[in-house]
Amino acid sequence: MSATAQHRITRLATLTAVHRAFHWLHLHQPQLRQWQLEMVRIPAPSFSESARAAWFLERFHDLGLTTIHLDKEGNALAELASVRPSSNTRCILLSAHLDTVFPAGTLCEPRQFDNSPRIYAPGICDNAAGLTALLGIAAALRYAHITPPIPILFAANVGEEGEGDLRGMRYLFEQGSYRNRIAAALALEGGGTNTTVTRALGSTRLSITVNGPGGHSWADAGAPNPILILSRILTAIAEIDLSTEPLTTLNAGHISGGTSINSIPESATVLLDLRSTDPGYLRAAEADIRKICDDFLPALPPQRSTSPATNITIRNIGNRPAAALPDDSPLLESLRAVDRHLTLRTEQRLGSTDANIPLSLGIPAMAIGTGGSGGGIHTLQEWYDPTGRETALRRILLTLLDITHAIAEDQVI
Repeated sequence: MSATAQHRITRLATLTAVHRAFHWLHLHQPQLRQWQLEMVRIPAPSFSESARAAWFLERFHDLGLTTIHLDKEGNALAELASVRPSSNTRCILLSAHLDTVFPAGTLCEPRQFDNSPRIYAPGICDNAAGLTALLGIAAALRYAHITPPIPILFAANVGEEGEGDLRGMRYLFEQGSYRNRIAAALALEGGGTNTTVTRALGSTRLSITVNGPGGHSWADAGAPNPILILSRILTAIAEIDLSTEPLTTLNAGHISGGTSINSIPESATVLLDLRSTDPGYLRAAEADIRKICDDFLPALPPQRSTSPATNITIRNIGNRPAAALPDDSPLLESLRAVDRHLTLRTEQRLGSTDANIPLSLGIPAMAIGTGGSGGGIHTLQEWYDPTGRETALRRILLTLLDITHAIAEDQVI
């Protein structure tokens, strides 16, 4: 870490306006908690985030942000205008994902017990904690009358989880009106104060479906059974020799098919998740899976000519690119300087987050914890404790402000 970075952060932290922002964060922890309780009550399964996005547009308006709108993918966006507003000025993205892993109909009412600060609710940590931080940073900056040297783009984005496949981020960086303007990105993700994800874990997701003629378990005995065929395919897939360095993993996460115990099913489907830090190993594992499926049908017994043909289809339902923030990146240097100032230990991690997309495009990015602690992530027993959240929010605010100045001064980041 350079002495210059440390000097910048030390000076930044002494500014009166920054102290006012810190003061807001200190005094308004109850407001943050209230926002978090309100938003977690609004269901937001992937592909059904519109109600929560609308709630965010209202909060952005209340906070006095500008250029408030919903883009074509459903991301709720707003800006904190810069000293010299312009439609083509570079900006920095501060985001948090709207969606949860929980399906429609999941009870989202938060629960609290006795006088404990811990809140229980599906999605209360992932990612209501990140979304709360997004509002908290915007509110603190507005309260302190901080006008950044470049615009800060606030995004409550869709489609981070599961089959959402980072669609909100893909749109922002590949098709949206800001796609050529975002110079760096911070994705606010869950709890934790020391953590930051700087290495993007890549993944490939496949859907394999076996179709057959179906029939009655007795009258049509001997007809190809898609569930049994799929089981044999999965047995072969389980024998694929996956790399351990770099680590490459394969998981069969969901199986569906059939209608009753005495019916030969017409179809059976499995969803597969492949992960690796190396895209080459992901491609190799996918090729092995496709070859197993291609080789399987010719090995089946001959079918009756009157029966519909048995077939196997493979669909790619998700691709998350692998990438990494260089260790000498000024963005990481800034965070380390902030952590030293706050007497924190920087914990760099590997993960699959919204930061995957900008990192894969060579844009400096990281996913950063928003304070407090959580557990039971992606389960109905998920919980979050906001104790200590203020330190993490200071960490985010200082890093954000330092990078806006670096970008404005045309430093390479």
